[in-house]
Amino acid sequence: MFRFFKLRKWFIWSWLGSFIILSSLWVQVKIDVKINEWFGEFYDMIQKALGEPNAITINEYWSSLLSFITLAAIYVGVAVLVSFFTSHYLFRWRTSMVEWYHSVYDRARKIEGASQRVQEDTIKFSRIMETLGTSLIEAIMILVEFMPILFGLSLSIPIFFFGDWDYGLIVGALIWSIGGTIFLIILGLILRLVGVEYDLQKKEAAYRKILVVAEDDGTIRPKTIEELFNGVREIHFLSYIRYLYFNIGRIAYLQANVLSAYVFLAPAIVAGAVTLGVMQQIIRAFGRVEGSMQYILKAWPTIIELASVYKRLREFESKINQEEFLDQKI
Repeated sequence: MFRFFKLRKWFIWSWLGSFIILSSLWVQVKIDVKINEWFGEFYDMIQKALGEPNAITINEYWSSLLSFITLAAIYVGVAVLVSFFTSHYLFRWRTSMVEWYHSVYDRARKIEGASQRVQEDTIKFSRIMETLGTSLIEAIMILVEFMPILFGLSLSIPIFFFGDWDYGLIVGALIWSIGGTIFLIILGLILRLVGVEYDLQKKEAAYRKILVVAEDDGTIRPKTIEELFNGVREIHFLSYIRYLYFNIGRIAYLQANVLSAYVFLAPAIVAGAVTLGVMQQIIRAFGRVEGSMQYILKAWPTIIELASVYKRLREFESKINQEEFLDQKI
């Protein structure tokens, strides 16, 4: 799966492409920081305008909105370009995988579900990496940029439970985010979500294969097809009930998450220790830090699917290598 980074043929796409994607994501995070600063200045201006008639001019108001539009336009332009480039980057990664599978397909075709591994799992792998990989890198960059900002904004203001401790808001975000993530990871492990997804794909692969064979062999149906589809039905129904339990915990936590920043800021808001603009900056920075730390939580279903795809491809490659070893012995 990772020959893409080892072969000289793909050196420019793998390493230079990775650098371009990382640099572009860093630019996006920097723009996001500027937008966060804009929110503070804009809401302070709104508070000033609402507190006293004609305290600001209409030109100042339009100028502030225009500055946001400029930042947003740059962000959108960079995001669109990096998304386009990432799609090409990951297709080259998939191509490097497929080329190797093609070169050993005389051995690979003897393995159960070989066609599905080569065609379906490689495209799943590339598509999941497109969203999951870039999101993970962006989440780390956001933490690097926004944690110092959140610390600076929370200095000398009272925080619920932590009082006047300067690190209270950051520690609160860590406890809330990491605690919730650990809880849901444990819940996912208890429910064996990765294992269920893996079994689901195996059942689907077997069902698909028998349908392909049945196109040419009339003796296959109907009994064998019905038996396999019953297995498909059972594993899908099992996955539905497992995800029902998991989603109770996940959705409840995400709903409670909406109020978390306001709970920590309650003493500062009641005491009037922050302006509207500073409050907005803190809440947005808190949300960005919290969201980055909750990356695993929010991406958990996709992570499960990626883990299942990775497991199937590793198993497939292992069997190919075993076939090669047996051929050499013969």
